[in-house]
Amino acid sequence: MSRCVGTVSRGIRTPIIREGDDLAAIVVSSVLEAAKEDGFALNDRDVIAVTEAVVARAQGNYATVDNIASDIRSKYGDNTIGVIFPILSRNRFAICLRGIARGAKKIVLMLSYPSDEVGNHLVSLDQVEEKGVNPWSDVLTLEQYRELFGVNLHPFTGVDYVDYYEGLIREEGAEVEIIFANDPCAVLPYTDHVLCCDIHTRVRSKNKLTAAGVKTLYSLDDIMAEPIDGSGFNAKYGILGSNKSTEDKVKLFPQSCEEFVDAVQHMVFEKTGKTVEVMVYGDGAFKDPVGKIWELADPVVSPAHTVGLMGTPNELKLKYLADNQFADLEGEDLHTAIRQYIKDKNQDLKGSMESQGTTPRRLTDLIGSLCDLTSGSGDKGTPVVLVQGYFDNYAD
Repeated sequence: MSRCVGTVSRGIRTPIIREGDDLAAIVVSSVLEAAKEDGFALNDRDVIAVTEAVVARAQGNYATVDNIASDIRSKYGDNTIGVIFPILSRNRFAICLRGIARGAKKIVLMLSYPSDEVGNHLVSLDQVEEKGVNPWSDVLTLEQYRELFGVNLHPFTGVDYVDYYEGLIREEGAEVEIIFANDPCAVLPYTDHVLCCDIHTRVRSKNKLTAAGVKTLYSLDDIMAEPIDGSGFNAKYGILGSNKSTEDKVKLFPQSCEEFVDAVQHMVFEKTGKTVEVMVYGDGAFKDPVGKIWELADPVVSPAHTVGLMGTPNELKLKYLADNQFADLEGEDLHTAIRQYIKDKNQDLKGSMESQGTTPRRLTDLIGSLCDLTSGSGDKGTPVVLVQGYFDNYAD
């Protein structure tokens, strides 16, 4: 009998993870218990994915507002800091901004517009065009922004992030001046001591500022890259990928996770004889069509994974085959021909016509997005996701 089910994604419930827990053992026991309870078996090349949040929690990888403030003071002294291109997020950036402000005398906050890097809009493109503003060249003061666009609330959170960030900085005792621009060098007439808060464009921003003669330059991956007074840290990403834990603490992106994913893989093999793939995942990489938010606020989708998840898919487009090579076939003859074509496919289809239209993304980004959607970000209680059949195809 032929198989009628392809890829299956299951959210796996676990106990609440605390600092110091043996997370690898908890993950494996939770997956095996779910398999027993729901009556499914593990197979070779199944994927066990664990959200970065519980990995960081088990590591105890946290930093306080005071830790961040101390790091900022050590890097910038009493200089006015140009804080440029932060994303608009109470969860992702607000607590970090509180720490930055606590460590500063004055901040020039430069917001990109009409939206931030991940798609949170301050204003709409229609509004910008109606006012005759060119966001690529025009630098707006706060007064000009208000005169042109007034107050704009985020469609989902109902927050005016301009007012929110301004108030937050003042609460920490720092002066603040707000401007709006999309060229990182637009901050230099105000200060040449700059903190780049963009995520995926930070290298380009730093390169442009360096060429323009900036004096002090760091990005978020440089902040909390080392422990401060016994805090957590992330040597590679700093406070990139962090999010709110409490009103005065952030959970950092997990530190090196390679040993963790290898341990889970080894433990599953010992208990089942199956070689599964394992990954740690954060934000998926997909765009919301209504809120227009590009979900990827983490620096990467997967900070660690087993070697079997390296690379990109090597797939053929079934509808292309059915409409072209085998357009004259029907029924079982068509099915048989396509299955054989898949079995005989080249192991590197890059550039071939038959693969056009398949998603050109890394496996970890694709699977991580699936897992992020499966686990959700709320109260589902499934920080582990088991993906089965992902590497199967129509010929299997």
